[in-house]
Amino acid sequence: MRQTTMAKPNEVVRQWYVVDGTDKTLGRLASEVATVLRGKHKPTYTPNVDTGDYVIVINADKIVVTGNKDETKKYYAHSQYPGGLRVRTTKVMREKYTVEWVEKAIKGMLPHTKLGDKQRMHLFVYKGPNHPHVAQQPVELVIKDRRETLWLQRKNKLSCTTVQES
Repeated sequence: MRQTTMAKPNEVVRQWYVVDGTDKTLGRLASEVATVLRGKHKPTYTPNVDTGDYVIVINADKIVVTGNKDETKKYYAHSQYPGGLRVRTTKVMREKYTVEWVEKAIKGMLPHTKLGDKQRMHLFVYKGPNHPHVAQQPVELVIKDRRETLWLQRKNKLSCTTVQES
């Protein structure tokens, strides 16, 4: 009988990944990065142990959003003082607070617990193409954009229909 293997914190082997944000959609990039930070891409994933890897996001200033979100989507923050509500649009966040904008999107897709706080510490976001983590020898993490995903779905449908017909 096979037993379920549960990862132990001292047995976790971590890897470094680098993601290029050039022309990537924010939500799609954030969900893929959150999956890697949590460790759900590994067969040793355990929900209560931090089995995730380190992720470096470069070219964060070239990440895009779809639709009319630049003007319509708003980010709210309150200082807990009367009249302390701060409202910023996506356009302002992207132009002036790029790193915080990307980190906030990824943070929203991680658990809001102590474990999520620990996983969040493994994320590094940089505006430009340079980063100081070259010594860790990060591997490139390829994130497909929407067009590639649609193309693969159509290709799979066509191959499934040809198999059923023959």
